[in-house]
Amino acid sequence: MEVGFGVLGPVAAWDGAGDPIALKGPRHRAVLARLIVARRRVVPVARLVEDLWEEPPADAVGAVRTFVAALRRALEPRRPPRTPARLLVTEGPGYALRAEPDAVDAWRFERTVTQAASQPPQRALAVLEEALGWWRGPAYAEFAEETWARTERSRLSELRLHAAERRAEALLALGRAAEAVPDLDAHVAEHPWREDAWRLLALALYRTGRQSDALTVLRRARTLLADQLGLDPGPGLRRLESDILGHASHLEPASGSEGPAGRVWAQAAAAYDRTVTSGTRARLESTVSLLRHLAVTGGGGLEAARRHRVAAITAAEDLGDPELTARVIGAYDVPAVWTRVDDPQQAADAVAAAERTLAALPEGAHPAVRARLLATIAVESRGTHSPRGPEAAREAERIARRLDDPTLLAFALNGAFMQAFEHAGLAARRDAIGAELVALSARNGLPTWEVLGHLVRLQARCALADFSGADHHAAEAERLAERNESPLVGVFTGWYHALQLAAGGASAAAEETAYRSAAQRLEGAGMPGLERGLLPLALLSVRLRHGQPAQTGADTDWGPYEPWARPLVLLAEGRGDAVAGALRRLPDPPRDLLFEALWCLAARAALAVGDRETMERALAALRPAAHELAGAGSGLLTLGPVAGHLDDLATALGRPDAREE
Repeated sequence: MEVGFGVLGPVAAWDGAGDPIALKGPRHRAVLARLIVARRRVVPVARLVEDLWEEPPADAVGAVRTFVAALRRALEPRRPPRTPARLLVTEGPGYALRAEPDAVDAWRFERTVTQAASQPPQRALAVLEEALGWWRGPAYAEFAEETWARTERSRLSELRLHAAERRAEALLALGRAAEAVPDLDAHVAEHPWREDAWRLLALALYRTGRQSDALTVLRRARTLLADQLGLDPGPGLRRLESDILGHASHLEPASGSEGPAGRVWAQAAAAYDRTVTSGTRARLESTVSLLRHLAVTGGGGLEAARRHRVAAITAAEDLGDPELTARVIGAYDVPAVWTRVDDPQQAADAVAAAERTLAALPEGAHPAVRARLLATIAVESRGTHSPRGPEAAREAERIARRLDDPTLLAFALNGAFMQAFEHAGLAARRDAIGAELVALSARNGLPTWEVLGHLVRLQARCALADFSGADHHAAEAERLAERNESPLVGVFTGWYHALQLAAGGASAAAEETAYRSAAQRLEGAGMPGLERGLLPLALLSVRLRHGQPAQTGADTDWGPYEPWARPLVLLAEGRGDAVAGALRRLPDPPRDLLFEALWCLAARAALAVGDRETMERALAALRPAAHELAGAGSGLLTLGPVAGHLDDLATALGRPDAREE
């Protein structure tokens, strides 16, 4: 996990393990905070001096450089001497903090609140509650009096109040008005000028049968607005008062018919609550089974499943029974097709819990229990470069084959798929895994695993430029998804259809339209590991294949793909002098479904500026995939044949036969 930064409270930083990073003195914190306010843009040294001191000392510039050097040592303690910093970088006349958008709590908070506005109430409530929990005090707390922080502090504070009100609105939409009342009451007491908060409080009281209290709240709002601000209540408050007096029907929450299935579910849940004691092992294991089914619904269900899974594992470990903990961890065998986890910290926690449980299992534990823990490690450690992932995948598969357990083998094959990225060009191996998953699942009535097999094969056939084969697997996945109510499948096949259009030589405008449409289906699907940065990356692939420069703009969220997109963005902005530095800092891409695509982006930039070192790196990495389409193994986008990129690199290096070496 990358270094994280916190400004929703006192300025802080945490390392990849979540431990606090010592930031030294107040000036060091001020430099870091000022760079975070700049949102990845360069802050000239002269501006830093001006912001840090009312009367700068004679050696102010040297002092700033000292602060920056100390921050770099704290933020990147393992950076080799005399190698360029990758996080707090020197660029042009100043410095910039190149943190990923998710690494700063304020940036993450803003994006989450914006996205919540277009999400259904259940999902909006979940994400807003999580986001509000990130606050540790006033934003940029120790810099309240600094001019450079004032605007950002005010903006974030307003956004926090807005989020609290939208949370209350989501509770009302879900018929949970009573839960909204206490927080709204405190909210209006602290912020009496916020008319929408008064409106929500009055509506919540009315929906809990407290009409008199609702009217009292509206009268109180009118008095406070007049006394403190000299304002009359707005039309929203006046209309609500009239509607309450008239018992307007639209004030009641919308309610849909439960239907027979809903009634059966409610009756069964009530019976379970009456007969199974809270806190028992049976209830804990049943909870995980429910979460597994909840996860495949996508959206808020998937996010809730991930969140409650962590709580279930913790509860199981607290009971001190390793075999129970193993069953709780291993029961969450949700098929996974994307190679970037949605929550790296949750995934790391699950792996750590599985490892602890493996070590604690008694010698007589059933091999299947061990295999499920190993498969969990393989799936959740995807993209981490740890040798433990492939090792766990092999062992889980070996045990599952020996036990002849189809469901266990399907889970183990999912782990094998997630670890089949040692180097580029392994689409054929993943295709074989997908083929076995399809056949195994069809024989044994395992529809969710059969869907996974078809999606794995769809990706692999795309990489191998077999779009007729990919069409077949897309159609089969959609057929099974419709029959088994698996809405997330349509997200992947929707993106595949956009890729198919791109690979077929459509116009750039048609491709962009298709990708934007596919991205809309991804919004609210509960898969941030897939969603973040994907649309900009897809649009970049379109532009590059059509001979256009990269899209630019400070508001483009490249997500985890920013390091590989940035050199091309710099070129498009006419900042060729900065490209060499960006390429020097460029890490190897994660070994996942976009490994080849990201190397091709690096190759494009290196070719443009004649960076032989990066060209050599890209050539060596891409050579095993000479027979594949770059990026198409994702089933989402492509940068064209890898062979073409290899030819360009070999020619530029003066070694025409280098692609075959």
